[in-house]
Amino acid sequence: MKTHALTDRGLERPENQDYLFTSELSVGNLPNLFIVADGMGGHAGGKLASTTATKAFVKSVQKSTSEDVNEILTCAVTKANEEVIKKAKKSELEGMGTTLVAATVIEDKLYVANVGDSRLYVITAGEIKQVTKDHSLVEEMVRLGELEPSKARTHEKKNVITRAIGVADEVKADIFKVSLKEEQTILLCTDGLTNMVTDDDIRKIVVTGRDVIEKAENLIGEANKNGGKDNITVVLIEP
Repeated sequence: MKTHALTDRGLERPENQDYLFTSELSVGNLPNLFIVADGMGGHAGGKLASTTATKAFVKSVQKSTSEDVNEILTCAVTKANEEVIKKAKKSELEGMGTTLVAATVIEDKLYVANVGDSRLYVITAGEIKQVTKDHSLVEEMVRLGELEPSKARTHEKKNVITRAIGVADEVKADIFKVSLKEEQTILLCTDGLTNMVTDDDIRKIVVTGRDVIEKAENLIGEANKNGGKDNITVVLIEP
């Protein structure tokens, strides 16, 4: 397995409120674990939310005695939600929250948990497939046929999230299981990438890069070249 992770403040935001975690080694009963989170809720709240959620998620996985991957991921999301709410009350930062997308590769299977609009893609030379589904107002509009998919990236309400960790007492994660094939690359990323770079350009960068390091650097570079309006985080995995 080859992996590389990068996070960048971008060109316009005063600080980086994204947070990531990667481990190619076992975390609890999972053989590896990769997480990307994008915080929201103001200058202090966003960074605290993404950091708190990610650390709580990892801690939950470490402590879990379950052998069921879906149960491990679901419980970790619940714990992350509880911890962000608790920390918000202590810090008087009510309303802070974060997206979170987590993944683990077990043999030829990819397991994914997602809340919010950070994404996971599976990429080959000829195709880029978004596995996760955005929990956003714009995505809901697309699903209902009220908005053309091609206009979603530039819509004025593209940053309105409909589901996030830390904003309600209960949160439901989407859980996905994907069968992997040879020559596939997995990408976890925040919307600082996907709002700045089209899916097809993401695919081209991943396919043409020499290795995971260059690919990650080129993704960040392209997002900044196109404006860098938000924090950008990418995690690349070549199973």
